[in-house]
Order: sequence, then structure tokens, then C-alpha cells
Amino acid sequence: MVLALRVYVKDGGEAPAFDVQFGILPGVRTPVCIDRNWMDGHVLFPEAGAGQLKQVCHGRRVVPEEIDRIVLETLPVFHNFTLEVSDMALTEEYPSFEPLQDGKMVDEFGQNKQKMWNSKVKNLKELKEILRKQEEENPSEYPFNDWSAFGGWKQKKLGEATGYFTKYKADGRWYLADPLGYAFFSVGPDCVGLGADCRVDGVEKWLDWLPEQGDPEYHKMFRKTRGQSAEEKSGRDGLLFSYSQANLYRALGEDWYPKWQKIITGQLRHFGMNTLGNWSDERLFGTTDMPYVTSLPEFPGTSRTIFRDFPDVLSEEYAREAKRCAAALKTRKNDPLMIGYFLRNEPNWAFVNNLVLADEVLYNPERTVCKEELIRFLKEKYGEISELNKAYRCELEGFDDFYQPRQNVSHWSEEAEDDMRAFSRRMLRTYVEIPCRACRKVDSNHMILGMRWAWVSDPDLVTGWENFDVFSINCYAVDPTANIRNIVELGVDLPIMIGEFHFGALDAGPTATGLEGVAGQRDRGAAYRYYCERVAAHAYGVGCHYFQCYDQFVLGRFDGENYNIGLYDICSQPYPEMMESVRECSRSIYLVKEGQQSPTEEKAVSIPMIAF
Repeated sequence: MVLALRVYVKDGGEAPAFDVQFGILPGVRTPVCIDRNWMDGHVLFPEAGAGQLKQVCHGRRVVPEEIDRIVLETLPVFHNFTLEVSDMALTEEYPSFEPLQDGKMVDEFGQNKQKMWNSKVKNLKELKEILRKQEEENPSEYPFNDWSAFGGWKQKKLGEATGYFTKYKADGRWYLADPLGYAFFSVGPDCVGLGADCRVDGVEKWLDWLPEQGDPEYHKMFRKTRGQSAEEKSGRDGLLFSYSQANLYRALGEDWYPKWQKIITGQLRHFGMNTLGNWSDERLFGTTDMPYVTSLPEFPGTSRTIFRDFPDVLSEEYAREAKRCAAALKTRKNDPLMIGYFLRNEPNWAFVNNLVLADEVLYNPERTVCKEELIRFLKEKYGEISELNKAYRCELEGFDDFYQPRQNVSHWSEEAEDDMRAFSRRMLRTYVEIPCRACRKVDSNHMILGMRWAWVSDPDLVTGWENFDVFSINCYAVDPTANIRNIVELGVDLPIMIGEFHFGALDAGPTATGLEGVAGQRDRGAAYRYYCERVAAHAYGVGCHYFQCYDQFVLGRFDGENYNIGLYDICSQPYPEMMESVRECSRSIYLVKEGQQSPTEEKAVSIPMIAF
């Protein structure tokens, strides 16, 4: 289940101004520490301690003087539960906790020991039989005769073969085209890979089996992560292990990796998927005849930031960094299997609804280039400080007063809001334009797929859309239509791609549903088809990528997420009900895109999400 510590402010209405949401595992006593400094808005994902699941900060900055009350509550659930809360305390020092309680929660294969489901692997013999059967069967073709080698639709030719993926608009509808010129709708899972992503440091006593880090058979399946800075008292060095790799090794032998490459790409094609989504294993790119999307390895940053990860975009440093980051595109610029690349994923700064970036420039004590330019803009517009005081309804002695932190300047008056939003749009346009220009100089063959916004938290977020080839969002919803329509109504005239969506249940695997919950595995399949066909039915929809290929670890991945959202479980078994729906969806997806078939009306049974 998920809890939230909600902070309400005076005269703030019924909604909390700020909250911290965090998940807890069932049946174990979990220590949780909330740092009140998080309320200043500087952190989105605080690091969780041992035994905790993911923590997320939502909402705006809150200062202590405006707090009215703080409430601890549970998020909605569909089942009965008993919750015990004890030893609550407010302390000036980061607390030390007792060791986690004894017990076993994870079996030797990385599976959840607290529940049973039909496909759960019972022993090593069974695991070997399952994976060796997959190796022997090894399908490798798309199941549809009218699909091209790239997964495009041979019944609709949009133009001449260009050798690369591109975009077309015809009869008011946006399409992607494969390198042969055929209409292409992009479907596939994110994170097609077997990275070490099971966090095991501090919870070793809960595991039936974990090899020694120095074990010659398994040492490459471990990965270490660095803790946060000294200012983040909860930071700790992490240790990650890959149970999925270990399972394949024990079942298929030392050469498990090339065998897995053939198995996974063959199966995805067999189920009607034509794209390796974001964060997939790069060793699959260009070696398996599977189209893929990728990301700029690093988005340009600056030594001084405005708010969270928003850079000092008007500085020369930002332009230099953009050029350096773009250089990484050289290695794949001639690859016809690459559909395109995202510039980045879910900027942290954009998680605050209606954020006015210029407000953050003036609140931040740093003398950034953005601050210098904003003050110059105000001087040019108003000339005298008396004129600005009149417009802003304030009593500043001079423009240099803006070098001292000023909070929520856009709230001072209508004129102040107009100015702050205008300057924010200038920063947003620069934020987009500079890296796009740098990237196109390096790679003019592939499409820029946008920023993968978590959501459009403010209408100004679409500023600079003309620099993209595709506009991308991550959209967790039952039906994405309203989210796509919102982007179009904001004036974006580009094909729209969904970078992430998923559905999770609680009848198998981990203990959380993810960001959209449904009743069971069959419902996950129904929800997948309902969602994808509505993306295809929209005139601007050109693809949607499912997050993610494999279930997350029951005790949490690197950041504590532990969702039953995979097309496959941790033992590399596809969920059969889910994957049959995936294939049936792909069978009809081009007919739906072309308007020759209506999207399915079968909806899944939804339940309240369990996600953080």
C-alpha cells in the first residue's frame, strides 16, 4: 500500500500544497524518515532507506510559516488492510533504526515468496525446461503477411524509400514511415534488457539466495550505485543484483546472453511488436534487425541550475554542453533501424504544475545568466524602478533588489505575471532550441522525438515544439485520447508518441500495480489493447511504448519501485494473457490507424493504483 504525508497551508483550500508519497511492503515493520527540508521543493525523488520502497515529493515549495496542518493518510485501495504506525517523532538529527526484522520474502529466483500464482517457477528443473523450450521454439518473424521487414504496413505506401524512418502528414493525419516508405505505427516495450536492477543492500536477510559479490560465476551480475551527497542524510551506497541474468545463466549456460538476444527479439516480433523502446540494451541495436528508439545519452546541464534540473539556459555554458552532448549521436547516425531519439525523459523541474520558471530565477540566490538577463529585460521595459513598483504593486528601491531572493513574483500583479511568463517562455524556447540545433548538425538522418514530458504541467511547456519531429509524452491513463487532444489544442502540429504507459495487477509477482491498476493479468491485456488502439485511432497518434519489458523486483529496483507491470516476469516467462492481447492488438493496429476498423470497446476492470 501507499501512504502520503500531506502538507496543507493556510487559506490553501482543500488540496494539499505539498506531499510525500511512499510505499511500504506487506507484513514487515518498515522504518520511514521524512526530511522536512524536502518541502523547499529541491528534491523530487528522495532516496529511500533499507526496507523502504520509492518516495516521491509532489506539489510546490512550502515555507514553515504558511503551514496549517500536516496529515498522514493512506491512498485509496481496493482491499482490506491493517496498518500499525508507531514510534513517531520529530527530531533534529537523522535517526538510526533498529535492524530489519527477520524473515524470507524472496526465493532463489527473485520471486515473491508471499504469494502464489499459476506460472510461478517452483524449482530449477522447471526453470530449465521453460527457458530451454523458449530457445528451441525461437520464433523470429512477424505474424502478419502485410508487415514489412521493419514492421511497417505494406498496404499503405506514404512515399519513396528514404533509407530512414521519417514522418508524413496525409489527409489531416500524421504517420511515421519506415525506411521503405510504408506506414509505421511504433509498438514495443521499454527496458528490453537484463540490467542489474534488484536492490539488495540492507535487505540480504530477506533473500533465500544471493551469491557473494566475488563469486566468479555471478560477479558481473552485481552493480554498485553511489549514495547521495552529504547534504542528503539518507543517502547510501547501493548494491544491485540481476536475478533475471542469474536465472538465464543457470538454465542456458555460460552463453546465455546471445541465446537471450535471439529469444527476446524473436518473441517480441512473434507477438507483433516492432520497436525496442527507450532504455533497451544497446547491444540489441543494429544487431537483431529490430527497429529501436533511444535517448541522447546526456542532456546538457550547467554548473548552476535554476530549479531542480533546469539549467542556466541563457549561458554560454549551456550551448557548449549541448554541442558536447550531441556529439554522442555520431556512432548511430547512419543506422536505418533507429527510428529516432528522445532528448531526455521527464524533466524533474516540470513535475510542479503551473511552474513559472522566471519566479524560480528570482527566488534562487545564485547570480545566474538567466537572472542577469531577466533583470536587464525589466530595466529595458520599465526604465525607472518607480514604474515597475507601480506595475508590480511593490516598493523596491532599485532593480538590484532582484538579486536578493524574491518569492512568487508572478503573484504580485497581473503585469508581473505577464512579464514572468513571457521570460519563462524565452527560457523554455532556448531550453529546446539549443540542443536540437546541436543534434541536427551531428545527425540529420534521424527524427528528434521530443522530451517525453511526464505530463503537460503547464500550457507553456509546448514552447519550441517546432524544433521536434515528434512530440512525446509519457501518459499513464486508461484512455490517452484526452492527453493527445490537449497537446493538439495547444497548437502542436506534429505526430505524437507515447513514451510510457502500463497496467499492473496484484495476482502475480510484486506487491504494487504501478500507475494504473487492474484486477488481474487478463485485464492487463485488455487494458493494453484498449489503450494502444485509441492512440492509433487519433489522427496524430503514431506510437506507444509499454513500460516495461520485465517485472520490477519485489523488494524494489534502484529507487524502490516494485511494480507487476512486465510483459515478462523475473524468470523471463511472458505473461500469456497479456501477450495474446498484444498480438491481437497488433493484428488490427493499422486498420484502426487507417480508420477501417473501430478501436476495441472491451475495457479492463480497474482498481485503485498502488504506486508511489
